[in-house]
Amino acid sequence: MTMRRSFCHGFTLLEVLVALVIVGVSLGASLRAVGSLTQNSADLRATMMAGWSAENRLVELRLMRQWPATGKRSFDCPQGEMRLKCDEDVFSTPNPNFRRVEVSVFDAERPERRIVKLVQVVPDGK
Repeated sequence: MTMRRSFCHGFTLLEVLVALVIVGVSLGASLRAVGSLTQNSADLRATMMAGWSAENRLVELRLMRQWPATGKRSFDCPQGEMRLKCDEDVFSTPNPNFRRVEVSVFDAERPERRIVKLVQVVPDGK
């Protein structure tokens, strides 16, 4: 007489738990990656908008053909719905016919965080 063993086909509880842990870790890593991509996209957008604000001010100086006074001034320079603050520093140069203009753009809600800084040399508009 042969004895037949009856095996149930399926997964053990341990195998199911291991599979659930693997799936959970994979989903957690995926969510973290998506969150990182979203933050990088927002930072890139802020950098682009801040660059536009700084470029707008430097182009404005070129088009006005005015000799900027040395010193520092701050002004609001929003782009779209972004609230930005610009700091403009004007320095004299060794050549008296030129001035160096630095425009730094900050997030108005976090003023300690400079987003972008552009520098340009402006000729005397005479």
